[in-house]
Amino acid sequence: MTRLAGLETEYGCLVEEATGSHDTVRRIRDWLFLGGRYGLIDRQQRDWDEPAGNGGFLFNGGRAYMDMGHLELCTAECLGLDDLVAHDAAADALVWEAVRALHLGDRVGFIRNNVDHYSGATFGCHENYLVRRTAPLTEQNVLSLLAFLTLRVLYSGAGKVGGLAAGELSASAGVVAPFQISQRADFIQNDLFEWVQFNRAIINTRDEPLADARRFRRLHLLHGDTSVLPATLALKVGTTSLVLDLLEINHLPPVALLDAVGTFRGISANPGGPWPVDLASGEAADALEVLDRYRSAAAAEFGGRDAETDRLLASWKEALDGLGAAPDTLVGTVDWITKRWLFLQFMAAEGVDWDSPWLRSQDLEFHHTDPARGLGRSLAAPGCRWAPAAERVQQARREPPADTRAAVRSYLMRRLSAEGLPVFVDWEMVDTEAMNPLLLLDPFESGFAEADRWLAEALETRARRSPRAIGTGPTSSDPPSSLPTVADDGSAPDDCQRLPGSGRMSS
Repeated sequence: MTRLAGLETEYGCLVEEATGSHDTVRRIRDWLFLGGRYGLIDRQQRDWDEPAGNGGFLFNGGRAYMDMGHLELCTAECLGLDDLVAHDAAADALVWEAVRALHLGDRVGFIRNNVDHYSGATFGCHENYLVRRTAPLTEQNVLSLLAFLTLRVLYSGAGKVGGLAAGELSASAGVVAPFQISQRADFIQNDLFEWVQFNRAIINTRDEPLADARRFRRLHLLHGDTSVLPATLALKVGTTSLVLDLLEINHLPPVALLDAVGTFRGISANPGGPWPVDLASGEAADALEVLDRYRSAAAAEFGGRDAETDRLLASWKEALDGLGAAPDTLVGTVDWITKRWLFLQFMAAEGVDWDSPWLRSQDLEFHHTDPARGLGRSLAAPGCRWAPAAERVQQARREPPADTRAAVRSYLMRRLSAEGLPVFVDWEMVDTEAMNPLLLLDPFESGFAEADRWLAEALETRARRSPRAIGTGPTSSDPPSSLPTVADDGSAPDDCQRLPGSGRMSS
């Protein structure tokens, strides 16, 4: 990719306790940070709903925290698509390692989906793309981007059994589809809007770059589904990045839908195809043909640019060809096709219909993060060009991508904590006491020279203030003195204790 991308995954949590999942989610979060196991807990209040101790940054460049009761894990900023897929898989691995370590595996499940079939609530997988501030956001380009983001659901949807819960507005005038392509289509009400939790839009307009605002903006998408298969994730993020490449050079196809939200919901409720769409020009078009205009434009501009782009263009063409000719050839590649294929076989074998509660239960199992239970990932196509190697996922649990600012952030987190200095971290800065923060406003900057100069100044400042403290601080593997100690078997004596946060940002 030519831009940074990252994911924010909110996990559904299944528990047996009548008191709900809050305590379980808190225990998982605390286990990740206990003793600096995988990262450093926040010492500062980040926002009105993120008090100190609510979460923290991980040494792999990502972040873990509680968001309105959910466990949410963010990947680091990734420049390579393979890195992003590996870090997404590593997030699941971390969650499940915590579940096992806390001996919760027999009564807790974490699900990477987007809907609670019981309550009708939804939770998201937000996508983030760095976009250069010079991108020409003309009306024609915004409408073209909106059309692409609407139609890409045909190869990025995760599939869902049924529609909204009874009493809610359904996707299509009171008719609940037995199976939908998208998990989120029922919950999207607008083309463009800034809110996240209400009046959700296909394009979230919040302009929060978390970088130099003069050079960058952040495209924050919340209408997409959480991907299960690595090929689906690569297609979703990779093709979006290519379309943003077209935007930045002002070469987007001149496409505008008559009703983007209506099209999104209509396609979602029609897994059998074909998928005709109404354009703003008054013409009708085939959704696959429209998507191929974007693919063809990207191939003409960027084909041969690098190996990753060529792999992605090949996958994109295979997906569109498969959708048009024989969707079942995409079993193991596209989430919703794989899920629908599996459930049709299940229904035939068991003699049940789409309205069977058994199907909704199996829908959750498709998204289960337990590698021994998850139905979706077990069906990944053999030899998939996007499947991350186990060694790469293992590495991504602890190490950041080497070619983005996440490497600098992680480096300073380790060095400062090893020196016993307090660490205050955010996406675009690192800080410690009695120092001005080191700003990381260029997300592409991965060199350590400036970080080393800042670190040396921090150590000198600490030496002037407290000479005897030099070299006496705990290492990154030691627990901060304010946190509980980890037992020899890797478990905490009482992981239920809430990790304390202390202090505020200093500068």
